[in-house]
Amino acid sequence: MHGLTRCLNPRNLAVVGGKEASRVIQQCRKLGFDGEIWSVNPRRADIEGIACFKDVSELPVAPDVVFIGIPAAPTVEVIRKVVLLGAGGAICYASGFNEVGNASLQKKLIEAAGGMPVIGPNCYGYINALNGAALWPDQHGLRRVDSGVAIFSSSGNLSVNMTMQQRALPVALIVTVGNQAIVGIEHCIEAVLEDERIGAIGIHIEGLQNLEMFTELTCRASEIGKPVVALKSGRSTLGARITMSHTATLAGESRLYDALFNRIGVARVDDLETFLETLKLAFYTGPLAGKRIASMSCSGGEASMIADLTNDMDLEFPQLDPAHAASVQATLNEYVSVENPLDYHTFIWGDQNRLCNTFAAMLKGGFDITLLILDYPCTNDCDMQEWIEAGEAFAHACEQTGQQGAIVCTLTENMPTEVAVSLAARGVVPLLGLSQAVHAIEAVASLGIVEKPIPMFPHKHCDAEKVKGISFSEHQAKQTLAEAGLNVVPGKLVGSEQEALDAAEMIGYPVVLKACGSEIIHKTELDGVVLGVKTPKDVSKHITRLFSIGDQVLVEKMLEGGVAELLIGVNFDSEFGHYLVIGIGGILVELLGDREIVLLPASENQIRDALYRLRSVKLLQGYRGRNEGDIKAVVKTVKKLAEYVSEHKDRLLEVDINPLMVNPKGLGVTILDALIVNRSEIS
Repeated sequence: MHGLTRCLNPRNLAVVGGKEASRVIQQCRKLGFDGEIWSVNPRRADIEGIACFKDVSELPVAPDVVFIGIPAAPTVEVIRKVVLLGAGGAICYASGFNEVGNASLQKKLIEAAGGMPVIGPNCYGYINALNGAALWPDQHGLRRVDSGVAIFSSSGNLSVNMTMQQRALPVALIVTVGNQAIVGIEHCIEAVLEDERIGAIGIHIEGLQNLEMFTELTCRASEIGKPVVALKSGRSTLGARITMSHTATLAGESRLYDALFNRIGVARVDDLETFLETLKLAFYTGPLAGKRIASMSCSGGEASMIADLTNDMDLEFPQLDPAHAASVQATLNEYVSVENPLDYHTFIWGDQNRLCNTFAAMLKGGFDITLLILDYPCTNDCDMQEWIEAGEAFAHACEQTGQQGAIVCTLTENMPTEVAVSLAARGVVPLLGLSQAVHAIEAVASLGIVEKPIPMFPHKHCDAEKVKGISFSEHQAKQTLAEAGLNVVPGKLVGSEQEALDAAEMIGYPVVLKACGSEIIHKTELDGVVLGVKTPKDVSKHITRLFSIGDQVLVEKMLEGGVAELLIGVNFDSEFGHYLVIGIGGILVELLGDREIVLLPASENQIRDALYRLRSVKLLQGYRGRNEGDIKAVVKTVKKLAEYVSEHKDRLLEVDINPLMVNPKGLGVTILDALIVNRSEIS
């Protein structure tokens, strides 16, 4: 596909259609586009005073971009003619393609476009607030800017809403991608990546077309310090999942995207307001150097609220060292307890100089960002002067100390737009809504950290309808993992009662008896497992029933004394490839949802970090005086499993180790149960 830059930065443009074409011309004029505009409509003399050509083939020159606002079927022919003209690109407004199941028409659209960029179909187009080009058939709230953020969205209506924001967020470019038949969000990122006028990139996605391209571009964005913020919505079934194991039910598209974004330095947020606040903070500050924050307010309630909000977040409120605390205390009186968050009381309220001195003293603590919580009164018969002065004092203190500050209002509506714009102009970030602010800070603090190795995506996507699994028996799976260097529980597969008695004697009591067979996956559901078998009499008691469940019985050593049990799994997704799932073992992983996703390939550090993100990792760290688990052995075992996956990735679909017994520190780990599923293509 040819570059998108010409299409998104037009010097001239054409519109095709009636009502929507008219609206595009109106919006271009409203935003001050000064390039030439041509209109095409065989049934009208003019649109908005611009004389109409009967057909796009009659246009005097090849336009940089064409907005096509006609029904789906004739759109394809117009695209074909636009390509012959040598146009820079097109906006396909019409619906009636893949979104309604009309794959054949979408295929014709792609074929007609050749290599020309087409945004859509079923999209609202774009607004370029840098040059005033608004190929946008609706009202919007943007104003011309010299620099700002770029937003690329899957939703037209949400994009309209985002243009109406009043948060002092300068939006330079907003593009709705629709069906992404040709131009995907990845191509939009590529088009603005090196544009110095674009300071940060926001993406609202339901899915990505090309994960490999997206990863390459966002890693490049991290390298050059251009933040990328993502709002991921929607839930879908994983393309190549089969539900034989715990592992297959524990991931999900959302968690896979989380794992990808964490690996490549993209900040992910969960709601639209936080998305805009994060994008704004990222634009004004770039990636924060760390997670050390300070907060000031003249209310103990506000200080307590921000402390509570951040209690379970990846942020730090470092306490002031004695010298720093003394310097802050010197600006206040003896009734104020100096700590972080700081409640500076109201003794100095209304005294701009004293406020500035307190703020400056606090700012000198070497924090990554310092917050002043300040809600402005409403303008209905309220005097804002003292609040304006407090904001000015904080801005002056930030300038004086050279430290990054932000003013946060607890309620989104409690900062007038003109105040927010004024603060931003002075380098103080206006953040609207306390909860949104702290989540934005947490997100921006995570930006730009690319953890290598970068995920490897499958070169050939598989069709979910053509995938089925061929599962190993438990014994086969354990033998395979043992050959790969993993430690499995000692055991023997038997076909008769006498063989079971001999095996139990050889292994040593107590033992575990398990019904085995190629069709048996979840043995416990069939009552096919007997634990703690201590005598030959006990073996004989259970063996007949177990042989009625499966044609063989697995006799294994009964191991006890483990510190904890983990689930270690591998699954395959048609877009993301193979990935690891690490979580607490047994049924608790499903009950508690305590698991982490690691995309492959993975380093030992990435595996260890995922393990330490588990809430249940406390069980491995000697919780309440219990033995510490062999965490080092867990990490090495998972790494060996990842290496096995790499060697067998063309056939492997799934691995489920559950439970993995973690022994006390220095005593390693043992696989107690395992499942391996290979894939088979249905012809």
